[in-house]
Amino acid sequence: MAPTSTAAGSTWTGRPNLSDIPGFWTLPIAERAAAFAALREREPISFYEEPQVSILPRGAGYWAVTKLDDLVTASRNPAVFTSSKGSTSIADFPAEFIEFFGSMIGMDDPRHARLRRIVSRGFTPKRLGALTDDVERTARAIVDDVIDAGGCDAVSAISARLPLKIVCDMMGVPESQYEFIYTRSNIILGAGDPEYVSDADNIVMAVLQAGGELAELMRDLGRLRTANPTDDLTSLLVNAEIDGERLTPDELASFFILLVVAGNETTRNAISWGLHLLTEHPDQRAAWLADIDGVTPTAVEEIVRWASPVIFMRRTVASDTVLGGQAMSEGDKVVLFYWAANRDPAHFTDPDVFDVRRSPSPHVGFGGPGPHFCLGAHLARREMSVMFRELLTRVPDIHVTAPPDRLQSMFINGIKRMPVAFTPGGAR
Repeated sequence: MAPTSTAAGSTWTGRPNLSDIPGFWTLPIAERAAAFAALREREPISFYEEPQVSILPRGAGYWAVTKLDDLVTASRNPAVFTSSKGSTSIADFPAEFIEFFGSMIGMDDPRHARLRRIVSRGFTPKRLGALTDDVERTARAIVDDVIDAGGCDAVSAISARLPLKIVCDMMGVPESQYEFIYTRSNIILGAGDPEYVSDADNIVMAVLQAGGELAELMRDLGRLRTANPTDDLTSLLVNAEIDGERLTPDELASFFILLVVAGNETTRNAISWGLHLLTEHPDQRAAWLADIDGVTPTAVEEIVRWASPVIFMRRTVASDTVLGGQAMSEGDKVVLFYWAANRDPAHFTDPDVFDVRRSPSPHVGFGGPGPHFCLGAHLARREMSVMFRELLTRVPDIHVTAPPDRLQSMFINGIKRMPVAFTPGGAR
């Protein structure tokens, strides 16, 4: 594992070990990019031994997919590349664990289609449009709270607050539970980081406990909304009936875990990485500031592409097939590395360059095309657009003052803490 330099565009000698946890995944971002560039060029679909995860038995290995075309092909063929054996972990968890923590992303049709059909009623353009004022008001309040300080931790004070509040308000979760949800979601997605789970042999139990506590919170709220419905998403879901079917209490709880974890953590990390990128690339900040309305849509897509908050998703081969010229057998695990595909030079000119005007940008930061494309992508884009507009117009000199404290994870490209500074007072 030896890059010739740490600069973007550096070359990598040897074969990177993607299963080296935490070693490979704590390397500088430029080194990680160089490693995946080497794989895309020399071995775009490569086979690896599985990393050891807590007490779980180690499986037979996995195919690492690094090119965008191959990833898109697999995503569009869920009958061959299935999700129900596991999607968020390379290790094989019990089926009950996968369903509980994965909700829709750990299902195949027809179950996936049934559940998505029900929950998608909460993500219609009309319902998401009604959230616009809430998103703008929340972003304004976040900046109000820090504007006189001249500095803060960007993650806890800015990035995490917007998606957490919006998701909780959507579901009707009271503000008194925000911190509870925040800490539990950190455990679920950051279980491999010793800051969140100190005992490496206790990872599975820690995740189960955190998920169980979130599930119980939603079961209680579901019972309350069944008896006394309001206008929140929980009320809609517990009372929604499509083709004579309703969500079970366990399905509601599982969906809530997916929503607060995926809808909170991923947007939080995209915003955090965006602040880091604007600090590293002042010319791109200037370009965005010069034309906020025109540049925001492409800038948001570029942040998601570059950051790729969800690094991979797993699929399992349902029948013998060939992907990208590589023969695969029934039962093989296939890991779709979105982070690598989003830097594929076959589709992105100068892929390691951060360009707020990049267009087109066929990235897979919200998942590949097909039934598992992110249901909340529109909301995430809206949250990011509003948050950066608020920051750029009111504290335009906001900048990172120390390297980000990155999450130790193979699954989430996360930032735990990141100090920022700006001129106090800003624009009111």
